[in-house]
Order: sequence, then C-alpha cells, then structure tokens
Amino acid sequence: MSDVGLMFVGAVLFVDGLLFLGRVDGKGAATFNLFVGALQVAIPFYLIATAPSTNDILLDAGIFLFGFTYLYVGISNLAGQSLVGLGWYSAWVAIMAAAFGITNIVKFHDPTIGLLWLQWSVLWALFWLVLALGMTRLTAMAGWLTLILSFTTCTIPGFLLLLGEWGRVPTWAVLVVIAATAAAVVPIGVRGLRTVPVVPDQAETGVPVSVS
Repeated sequence: MSDVGLMFVGAVLFVDGLLFLGRVDGKGAATFNLFVGALQVAIPFYLIATAPSTNDILLDAGIFLFGFTYLYVGISNLAGQSLVGLGWYSAWVAIMAAAFGITNIVKFHDPTIGLLWLQWSVLWALFWLVLALGMTRLTAMAGWLTLILSFTTCTIPGFLLLLGEWGRVPTWAVLVVIAATAAAVVPIGVRGLRTVPVVPDQAETGVPVSVS
C-alpha cells in the first residue's frame, strides 16, 4: 500500500507545484491535499500496526511526514490561515527526510530509495525558505522543483514499485536524474534571487501557497 500512496503523492505534488506557480488556487487544491493527506496517514497506521519488525516500523514511519504535510496544507488553505507555521514544520520535515535518506543508504543499503528521501529533504527545505523565511523570490523555483519531483521521485518510482521493477533501477540513473533536475531548477532560483524583492506582507501570509 505504501507504493500506492507514493504514486498519489506524485499527484498531490503535481497539483501543489501548479499552486506555487499560480495555476491553481489554494482552496481548489486544498480538497485534494486532504484526500492524499488522509491516505498517507491511514497507510502508515495500518503498516505500523501490522509491522513484523522494528525495522519495518522505522521505514513506514516516514510516510507520516507526507500525510501531515498535506493535511496541514489542505486545512490551512481552506481556513485562510497563514502558512508560516507550515513553513517551519517543513524545516523539521526536511531534517527528518535527510535522516531517513541516510538511514536507507547506510543501514538498509538501499541507495535508490535513500536518494529519493534526500531529494524530498531539499524540496521541504525550499518550502521552509519560501513559507517561513519569506524568500518569495524562490517561489518559481519551488514550483518547478515540486512539479519535477512529483514525477521523478513519486509517480514514476511508485508505479515501478507496483510493477515490481524498481529494483532494476541503478543508482547511477537516479543520480543522473538528480543532476538534470538541478540543472533545470537552479537557474530559475538564481533568476528569482536577482529580481526585486516582494513586499513584506506577502511573506507573512505565505503567498506561494495561496489561500484565495
């Protein structure tokens, strides 16, 4: 079931990437965030309750990071709340995602999954910069990175896991995708940082994930 959840995480990240880019309004995206958030909370509850070992519990616990993020986004946008708190939660998620990435690589000798976690860590760190620290000039970078990772780290891996083919993916292929992603989004971030800063009020309301 975690493979199914990963595929739908790709769907909600796709929607949220469009949200950052202003193609979808916050309330319109909120409903789907709630659907996937609920799914990504229910799945780990079941997996942990039926886990045969502590290692399985460790691996399944990380799914909550996604579930609570999407519930937070959905509820905040529907309620019209500031997203600064979500930004600070994203900082904690970024740290934990990095820990899960290192754990998968070092403890479980699974570099391909570990590299997915490390990419999610970077993405959530970017959410922290935009939503909590008010670096709204990185909004476009956050949007495009979210869109790209929705496919490269969630939709495609999730579908390959369902097919039983993810184990055939070599580590070098994941590294190539990471390099290509960086080449695509870093220039967007650099251009954004060179633009005129937005007014301070936008940072306070968390404009990149609009609640309008």
